[in-house]
Amino acid sequence: MKKIQMVDLQSQYRKIKTEIDAAIIDVIEQANFINGPEVGEFRSDLEKYLNVKHVIPCANGTDALQIALMALGLKPGDEVITPSFTYIATTEVIALLHLVPVFVDVLPDTFCIDPSKIEEAITPKTKAIVPVHLYGQCADMDAILEIAKKHQLAVIEDTAQAIGATYTHKDGTVSKAGTMGDVGCTSFFPSKNLGCYGDGGAMYTNDAHLAATLKKIANHGQVIKYHHEVVGCNSRLDTIQAAILKIKLKDLDNYCAARQKVAAYYDAAFESVKQITIPARNPKSSHVFHQYTVKLEGVDRTALVNYLTEHGIPSMVYYPLPAHKQGMFKAFGKENQDLPITNLLTTQVLSFPIHTEMEVAQLEYITKHIIHFINTNA
Repeated sequence: MKKIQMVDLQSQYRKIKTEIDAAIIDVIEQANFINGPEVGEFRSDLEKYLNVKHVIPCANGTDALQIALMALGLKPGDEVITPSFTYIATTEVIALLHLVPVFVDVLPDTFCIDPSKIEEAITPKTKAIVPVHLYGQCADMDAILEIAKKHQLAVIEDTAQAIGATYTHKDGTVSKAGTMGDVGCTSFFPSKNLGCYGDGGAMYTNDAHLAATLKKIANHGQVIKYHHEVVGCNSRLDTIQAAILKIKLKDLDNYCAARQKVAAYYDAAFESVKQITIPARNPKSSHVFHQYTVKLEGVDRTALVNYLTEHGIPSMVYYPLPAHKQGMFKAFGKENQDLPITNLLTTQVLSFPIHTEMEVAQLEYITKHIIHFINTNA
């Protein structure tokens, strides 16, 4: 049996090695390292895949979120509603731009932002909502978009963990994750469902004017070289990474299907284990399982993690400390905010290995040890 990893990027690479190596060598031989033709080709391919009018590649997912907030014209002191139960990048950029993060609770089953809590948090200073499509499935976008329209708020989708997921609206139409709000933001960090071999990110929108602004900000605030109209930044997807992503995009649906197969195996194995709550599925969204995250009850999580580590099984807690309790937000006085679901989830969640190259023998080994630990320590 192969060594068990949270993500096995080496095995995935070996399957596409010939094509990947040729693409990288071609970029090097042409020396088109910045804004080479592969960047435009990948952009066009991703637009077609997402059925969105405009994709703006950038350097990473954090930049994507920051540039989106900048492009929407938010001013210091404006409030942005977002979940606390998320990776710090979602909330970090809000504070970086001197905006005010307004943390709201999440749903106890899907772990995504609770729409009922959004409306309660709206004030005259609220200007935007940043829902996170956590672990691989979409938040309840119909409800979120209705609230945003009612209160004239911008919506920035953090879809770093859910590229490839689809959302079925109440009218029956289907959208890809990240294409429903004003701007969708994603990351191509290597471990993502669509990951490059370094850093990378992208923004997508159907608004031509907004797309132009996003592109301008990402390019030092300029459209014409050396004429800088607004304060921007330097955020580019380099050509080698675009060449890699162009190849891997063709397999994205297969990658997602492979993860779903692993999730189904876990589901069946844990179905009768009362101490484990398997991931709930939003009936409106597909789940592409960037993470397979369970809730534990009546289990010593630290002891389980240690036991699994001793037996060569990695696991991770995403996330042990929510954003509202992070030191960087002390100035906002949020650490004692009443977010009961978020606070509880940080003590319960545990993510098990899931990736495109998992073998049945590995899954048997993982689930056998998890169930053994629970049965002998209940």
